Amino acid sequence: MAKVIAVTSGKGGTGKSTICSGLGYALAKQGHRTLIIELDFGLRCLDIMFGMENSIQHDLGEVLNGKKKALDAVAQVPMASNLSILCAPKTLTPVNAEQIGDICSSLKKYFEYIIIDTGAGINSHVFDIVEQSNLILVVSTPDQVCIRDASLMSDEFYNRGNKSQRLIINKVSKKVIGNGLVANLDEIIDKVGIQLIGVIPDDFKMTVATGKGNPIPTDSEALKAFDAISKRLGGEFIPLTFNN
Repeated sequence: MAKVIAVTSGKGGTGKSTICSGLGYALAKQGHRTLIIELDFGLRCLDIMFGMENSIQHDLGEVLNGKKKALDAVAQVPMASNLSILCAPKTLTPVNAEQIGDICSSLKKYFEYIIIDTGAGINSHVFDIVEQSNLILVVSTPDQVCIRDASLMSDEFYNRGNKSQRLIINKVSKKVIGNGLVANLDEIIDKVGIQLIGVIPDDFKMTVATGKGNPIPTDSEALKAFDAISKRLGGEFIPLTFNN
């Protein structure tokens, strides 16, 4: 049965979808059957990131309105044979946590990992959906607004009894660490109040790859970070490093 991982953030612009794509890509390259379910209704981007913009035949909207079964709407990613995506519809579509739970339940036997790319923001819609996951990955960038929002979101998860949370700090560079935004990574961890699972460097190679729908280069520092996070998810001890 698949492990369900929700990737979420307190505000938009943290790179949440990039985290989902990079983590899913790394897990698939390690041989794990992985599915990413995209819940950013009206703002989908995973098809572009994986070079599938013109090849998506069905999406989550058709599953929610009963036109398609969930497995029939899943699309296999050509650049990674173990990776599949279930894209959000291009239009706003009503959805509730029970529907997403039912979809995940119907797909669990086909995958080892199901990554849910939630919509950003602190609202009951996100909290209700995320509550059904086995692990919550809260994404923040090294700026005070994102850090505060991540902290507020994490506190609400804890209040609801969701203690399986880990922090990913995204878009990190030495230009922003110690140069007035934040003193160091420990400051972010302390303010958010979640155990760190990974640091993703601000990597132009990955930005270009996801923007053009190309595979992430093997020498990408971001890909190395995603590889490390995916191994930690499997229980391996991988030291946390930041070299950017």
